Amino acid sequence: MSTNFPSPKTLFLIDGLGASITAFMIGAILTHYSDYFGMPKAMLYVLASIACLFAIYSFSCHHSFKSNWPLSLKGIIIANIAYCCLTLGLLIYYSQSITVLGWAYFLLEIVVVLALVSVEVKALLNRNG
Repeated sequence: MSTNFPSPKTLFLIDGLGASITAFMIGAILTHYSDYFGMPKAMLYVLASIACLFAIYSFSCHHSFKSNWPLSLKGIIIANIAYCCLTLGLLIYYSQSITVLGWAYFLLEIVVVLALVSVEVKALLNRNG
């Protein structure tokens, strides 16, 4: 694997840290200031819970790194893309109440997650060379 890419084990750690930050930001900060973001609190708790599950999955993959890491990485790639689709769907569904700050936060989050997915996909494609 090229030295330009983090190792797959490191990617699981990065993914877990990112999911933890997302869970904290949404579950602790955005829920407290939900009026400034426009997303209903119930949906914020759903998104934060999903991020917690992703963090647990990624940290467990990092901790017990195995030779079948490509399958595990594919799992988190699919989960991350699904999370982005869900978030975008919620933004559209609640578009009448989402504030400019809410749009900015969630779209930035989607961009960051998709950037990580891009690196994860490259790691999968480069696993044999």
